[in-house]
Amino acid sequence: MQEVLLKIPYLLFVPPRCSQHSKTETYPSTPPVWFAESEETSVTNAVQILSNTTGRDNHVINQVGILLKELCRLHSLPEPPDVERLRTALDPLRLGGSNEAVAQRMDAEDLDDIDEDEESETEEDLHLDMDEGDANSKNKSEEMDLEHLATLERLRQNQRQDYLKGSVCGSVQATDRLMKELRDIYRSDSFKKGMYSIELVNDSLYEWNIRLMCVDPDSPLHSDLILLKEKEGKDSILLNMLFKETYPFEPPFVRVVHPIISGGYVLVGGAICMELLTKQGWSSAYTVEAVIMQISATLVKGKARIQFQGSGGAGKVCGGQGQYSLARAQQSFKSLVQIHEKNGWFTPPKEDG
Repeated sequence: MQEVLLKIPYLLFVPPRCSQHSKTETYPSTPPVWFAESEETSVTNAVQILSNTTGRDNHVINQVGILLKELCRLHSLPEPPDVERLRTALDPLRLGGSNEAVAQRMDAEDLDDIDEDEESETEEDLHLDMDEGDANSKNKSEEMDLEHLATLERLRQNQRQDYLKGSVCGSVQATDRLMKELRDIYRSDSFKKGMYSIELVNDSLYEWNIRLMCVDPDSPLHSDLILLKEKEGKDSILLNMLFKETYPFEPPFVRVVHPIISGGYVLVGGAICMELLTKQGWSSAYTVEAVIMQISATLVKGKARIQFQGSGGAGKVCGGQGQYSLARAQQSFKSLVQIHEKNGWFTPPKEDG
């Protein structure tokens, strides 16, 4: 059997503490801080992922597994056959291997996730007073609506039941990250100001319906949304976002559901032409909110317009359910990716945004 050697540069991790004046460590409630000797992009990107983990992935043994997988992916190398044992070795050791014990552990970890703010910090943030940071985290948690707290709790209970039944969907890595993304969105100023809204389809973390309600007020698309409100009582662009179990290492699939849009880099079926949404242009460091904001900006930049029937936009919105569908969107996006893999992507000048 052929052996592949992956050389990993010197890495150092430091368990986080409650404050710089306290000896009480918060690890593994929060992830350890990693430092890399190498400045190679693939290494720094891989290390950055480790600061965004939650729950069981905060444990060093799981973080090593995540690091190995990401480095193998970035260097197009096969994963070591025993890498999954890094994850499975932790649970029997700490939990005795029973499903009930695992579920109880998940309860404790997920409650910590809901109550604590685990936003990744920049290097400059390390010099701030951590006591003040803890107070800010508590305030952020208190600012979350009770409705959204109830949603997070319901999702946590659903995950626990699915685990006990042996019907878990997705992966631990994807589920933990999506829970964090949803929690951060509920605390986001943009979300609270009504720039967009989120709805989980059938309470699934892996399928989101997103309504864009605010775009550049100087854009024609903004005027079209006002007209849409007058004609149909709808004042938003409905997007559908699907996540795979490989998230956040692969991008979500995003498509427009309603209304029918011309321009704005929207393809046949509702797919969106953005390099960011392809494997080549995606980074696991991107947040869901950042993707939503980028899509909104791309629609405006591409001069997107809502298609109305009749001249001068006098009628209703064009098209029915048949024009935009998941199957058509996936097919057109697949063709788009093949074209750009062959010809590359056009990068506009900085002055063009």
